[in-house]
Amino acid sequence: MPHLINNSALLIMDMQKSVVSQFVKDREALLPFQKAIETARSHAIPVIYIRVAFRPGYPEVSSRNKMFGGIPDRAGAGADAVAAMEAAVQIDESVQPQPDEPIVTKVRVSAFAGSDLEVILRSHQIDTLILSGIATSGVVLSTLREAADKDYALTVLSDACIDADPEVHRVLTEKVFPLQAEVRSVDEWADSLSGTN
Repeated sequence: MPHLINNSALLIMDMQKSVVSQFVKDREALLPFQKAIETARSHAIPVIYIRVAFRPGYPEVSSRNKMFGGIPDRAGAGADAVAAMEAAVQIDESVQPQPDEPIVTKVRVSAFAGSDLEVILRSHQIDTLILSGIATSGVVLSTLREAADKDYALTVLSDACIDADPEVHRVLTEKVFPLQAEVRSVDEWADSLSGTN
């Protein structure tokens, strides 16, 4: 039995200002993300935003964690550091959520790690995830693996994923992701929805 559109959700992952500014040199690279969001909204597919953020003082950060362990040292302390961190974790203006679209905060790489994402998905009987985000080898890979283990049906929007290394992006989207997900361009995904109206 095919999945209904309203059992799907589009995840816009790690599109926060600090990440976008680090990975995106040409703002035209964000056009596929914008089209994916517009497509989802026009088909009544929920859009869920995922960001990584920590409480003041970084109680969630372990010094043993190679990726996150140095953040407290780099960020510093005090009110200015807290304000800077709060600004950095806001969703980039190019892909702003609407008031009724949830922003889920996680504390590790996967969208599920330390977040209430799964509660939101269960509450809306969502069993199909459309994945996009930065980076392909980070949040997209980690979320895909965990979501597949949780038996979600998955689609990865290949041109709405960005990685610092184009070859890593290519290998993941062409060789690794297809083992657990459909991999489509945003245009291909949008076209596939047009016959479901």
